[in-house]
This record gives sequence, structure tokens and C-alpha cells, in this order.
Amino acid sequence: MKIHIKKGDTVKVLSGEDKGRTGKVLKVEVSKYRAFVEGVNMVSKHSKPSAKNPQGGIIKKEASVHISNLMVVDAKGVASRIGRRLNDKNKLVRYSKKTGEEIK
Repeated sequence: MKIHIKKGDTVKVLSGEDKGRTGKVLKVEVSKYRAFVEGVNMVSKHSKPSAKNPQGGIIKKEASVHISNLMVVDAKGVASRIGRRLNDKNKLVRYSKKTGEEIK
């Protein structure tokens, strides 16, 4: 199955605790169909003091979200489904099905 989002895309969350929020995709785990989105699905991680982090304590970080719960937002700020088509240079590009605009 082809994944419709890539690292760097702006996405909107469709369901869950963070429904309606938008953010930038930081990382995509293709094998698990999950993505990490900036500022979405924040979890608290307890860390022991170490050489890297001498203070230790509680660290807030993003957890992954299933890709089916994300929708790509195009340049106009409209969340839309994604299609693929050949552009004028015979290259396969993603486009917004709602506005018809190419997704960069």
C-alpha cells in the first residue's frame, strides 16, 4: 500500500484527542503506517539522570499517530484527499483532489 504523506508535509488530524489540530510531519514509519507530527499526541517520558541529560526528569515528546488519522493540507490551507497524476514533464506528482493543486 502506498502512503499518502511524506516527511515535511503539513497534515490535519482527523480523529483522536488532537482532532482538528495541524502540524508538520517530522518522521514517517512506513512499515508500521505511523507518523510523528509536530505538537500532536504529546507523551511524558521519565528519564534518569545521565551524562547527556544530567538533570533527568520528565520530557514531553511526540508519539506516533496512525496514517489513516491524518489528511494532507495543501498550500491554500485546505485539507484534502491526495491523488497522483503525471505532470507536463511526465513526472508522477501528488495533487489535492479538492482544489486540483499540485502538492510540493
